Amino acid sequence: MTAPVGTARGGGPLPVPRTDARTAERLALSARTLQGRGLPTEEVADWLAARAAANRFRVDPIPFAALDGWSFAGATGNLVHRSGRFFSVEGVHVTIGDGPLQEWQQPIIVQPEVGILGILAKEFDGVLHFLMQAKMEPGNRNLLQLSPTVQATRSNYTKVHRGAGVKYLGHFLGEGRGRVLADVLQSEHGSWFLRKSNRNMIVETTEDVSAEDDFCWLTLGQIGALLRRDNVVNMDARTVLACAPVGTGGSEALLPDTGLVSWITEERSLHEVRARRIPLETVKEWRRSPDSIEHAEGRYFRVMAVAVQAESREVTRWTQPLLEPVGLGVTAFVTRSFGGVPHVLVHARREGGFLDRVELAPTVQHTPGNYRHLTGADRPPFLDLVADAPPGRVLYEAVHSEEGGRFRHAESRCLFVAADEAEAPAQPPAGYAWVTPGQLNSLVRHGHYVNVQARTLLACLNTAAAALTC
Repeated sequence: MTAPVGTARGGGPLPVPRTDARTAERLALSARTLQGRGLPTEEVADWLAARAAANRFRVDPIPFAALDGWSFAGATGNLVHRSGRFFSVEGVHVTIGDGPLQEWQQPIIVQPEVGILGILAKEFDGVLHFLMQAKMEPGNRNLLQLSPTVQATRSNYTKVHRGAGVKYLGHFLGEGRGRVLADVLQSEHGSWFLRKSNRNMIVETTEDVSAEDDFCWLTLGQIGALLRRDNVVNMDARTVLACAPVGTGGSEALLPDTGLVSWITEERSLHEVRARRIPLETVKEWRRSPDSIEHAEGRYFRVMAVAVQAESREVTRWTQPLLEPVGLGVTAFVTRSFGGVPHVLVHARREGGFLDRVELAPTVQHTPGNYRHLTGADRPPFLDLVADAPPGRVLYEAVHSEEGGRFRHAESRCLFVAADEAEAPAQPPAGYAWVTPGQLNSLVRHGHYVNVQARTLLACLNTAAAALTC
């Protein structure tokens, strides 16, 4: 398959990503290697438990009045930090023009700075290994999960919090870093962040790098095995792994590459998406109490606050707001084979927080409880197909946490679900298209084409945690 050709954000041609065949082979070998030089896979759970026991971790919900350094600004009611850094919770008015809900207002996280999500790679015994961190995030239900080597906002690594330095940061910044395997700006959750991006990086080193106490070397195959378990590999690690240059696949895609990029461009051109920042105190249908900001009908999410103790973090105590979704999400690709080639059904999804209006999302990306009141054509397409799929149709399933630094107990049931022509036709509804995993791998090397939920599922393919049957 040739790489996509289209239009870049600045108006010029979209660069053609060149796949280094040798790098793709090395990544494939790592994905097939289930035991490496580092920690054995069967010992990872005990190692995470030991790292949790070695440090004191505690997260307690608190009222907004108990936040230290955070307050509601007098003129706007926005929830802001006294430093003017980190992030703020503000209001946004979103208009998308069509559908059952054409405009709404909501709280949203505003965090304009770009953070670094970086995984360090090194070859041991001819196999690429990846340095993963046991990182505590206050929003994770189980607190400690495997994260990238470096997972830091700009405020963190420039020490706005006056804490300790970020370990291994030098491998990702400056001229002294190693060979870059992936480096791309990717979006965060477009429903909860306003135009937020992070730098996703994989850097290979030939230096002698020891794994410190909260770090371990794992192969892609080991990480894939762990991705079959609930809440082990965090969202930041998944989005970086999705960017691994594993190759572009064959040439038998149902939709040619130029046609795919043209379709995405058309979706972005045809649909108006406007997101206007407004004062938090003016957001309609949301109510603020001493300890939360909630939707009037109890849907979607709430904003709350926590006090955190984490001895292994750069700062060991702090307070902060968190966004807490209502209910378990469902993130799923419906999959079929055409001419013996596996395809997944992508959705050109519009979200108010996207930088470029539309990104490719999974077939289903919803919290079912938020749509329980809708019937018929107003219900999201394919939601019932995925939610009611019999076990024999489910090719992969695991519950994964979303970003634990900003969201509390945000979890999604992630699936690949096989379908037939009656359930998911070769000519899908408007806003949907069949693409190959190779096409997604090609697009993900450019920023803001594949959303964070789709990147979680792509990471499962890249690491062989999931396999699509022909």
